[in-house]
Amino acid sequence: MSITTHPFDDDKLHEECGVFGIFGHPDAAAHTALGLHALQHRGQEAAGIVSFDGTHFYTHRALGLVGDNFNSAEVIGKLKGHMAVGHNRYSTTGDTLLRNVQPLFGDFSFGGLAIAHNGNLTNAMTLRKQLIDIGCLFQSTSDTEVIIHLIALSKQHSVEDRLFDALSRVEGAYSLVVMSDGMLIGVRDPYGVRPLVLGKLGDTMLLASETCALDIVGAEYVRDVEPGEIIIITKEGIRSLKPFIKLPKRFCIFEYVYFSRPDSMSEGRNVYETRQRIGAQLAREAGIAADVVVPVPDSGIPGALGYAKESGIPFELGIIRNHYVGRTFIEPSAHVRNLGVKLKHNGNRAMIQGKRVILVDDSIVRGTTSKKIVQMVRDAGAKEVHMRIASPPTTHSCFYGVDTPTRDQLLAAKNDVSAMAKLIGVDSLAFISINGMYQAVAGIDRNNASPQFCDACFSGDYPIALTDADQISNEHQKDLFSDIVDV
Repeated sequence: MSITTHPFDDDKLHEECGVFGIFGHPDAAAHTALGLHALQHRGQEAAGIVSFDGTHFYTHRALGLVGDNFNSAEVIGKLKGHMAVGHNRYSTTGDTLLRNVQPLFGDFSFGGLAIAHNGNLTNAMTLRKQLIDIGCLFQSTSDTEVIIHLIALSKQHSVEDRLFDALSRVEGAYSLVVMSDGMLIGVRDPYGVRPLVLGKLGDTMLLASETCALDIVGAEYVRDVEPGEIIIITKEGIRSLKPFIKLPKRFCIFEYVYFSRPDSMSEGRNVYETRQRIGAQLAREAGIAADVVVPVPDSGIPGALGYAKESGIPFELGIIRNHYVGRTFIEPSAHVRNLGVKLKHNGNRAMIQGKRVILVDDSIVRGTTSKKIVQMVRDAGAKEVHMRIASPPTTHSCFYGVDTPTRDQLLAAKNDVSAMAKLIGVDSLAFISINGMYQAVAGIDRNNASPQFCDACFSGDYPIALTDADQISNEHQKDLFSDIVDV
């Protein structure tokens, strides 16, 4: 896991990656680029596509957004073939360097193989050290390259057996899309922490992180890839293998809170409707007299709608978002940095002035942005400001593929709710309970002995071993990497 900051977005948890794969379409690369466009919210640092025409593999990888790098007929035209895999990157391990951009590709005795990974391996550093000790040479600082080397060292014969052999040695959360000669493979880890869906477009089969990537190319959602399942797509059809030991399902509940696009179906649930239910449950648990419910755009909108409907308090867009702020805006002075939040949001005075305002947001991480937004609402004339959060307090770091601050930077890890309220400057603050969130998402109470979702960022209950975090210090991890910088 790496710690990165981005102007105006450093107070959110950032998803790790988006993956896409397609088999059996003459415009495979173009469809992959469209799929990655739909998954842009899952990673904005880099994008890559590898295609295969039956003889050769072709690749284009670059730093930046999909639309900036796959926007020309020339680029797409060079990515020949009927198969392709694509990846959007938001780094959780490894630096933001071109050598870390996925899909990663390797030449093996059985031919070429490209792999796109969504998630994080919690024993990658331990395995990397072992592999270096036996002579493996790493070209990237990405944990995904560990899988490449394990596949190369496997004594198994078929691609799928080599892949399973490699994955049987790794720990962590992963959804993979893998492409080799004439074969597209999708895999989810045995806990099913990260999402992966199967789609169909005529005779063409697709794999993607979310259903919105199927929608953009006109494909039909078939089903979710099951936890611990390996799906193998060839010209002969689809095979399903379940070679892993069956484990309790622990899908990441934060997908419903923030990560997934609202129009996606996630594990059979519409994300937008689920967020509205979370907002309604929040109103039942933490209602307060007020004049208007205002979302923190855009992620707070569905929860605020649910809150307003349940409470009977009018919903208004009391904060307007500027959608044209780039992520790389240069901040030349501390004064401009302090004004940064106004570049992205502005209080809508006509809807706020003289009113008791309920601000609804999806989460509080560091609290820095929340504090600025609260002050903005007060400056716009709010009489009272009450903040309601559509998730429980984020008290622990994620090690399963989410870019999370260290625990000492999480506001809720160091402060109780009343202290947090004072720090961000609200008249009152409340979060949905963990059990209330489970009820809103799945209509069930949390099984404390065996939780039905991964909620480690709220509970500290980590379902998968944290081998690297427990055994290797941060300084030791840094020593494992060379100081070569791509230019």
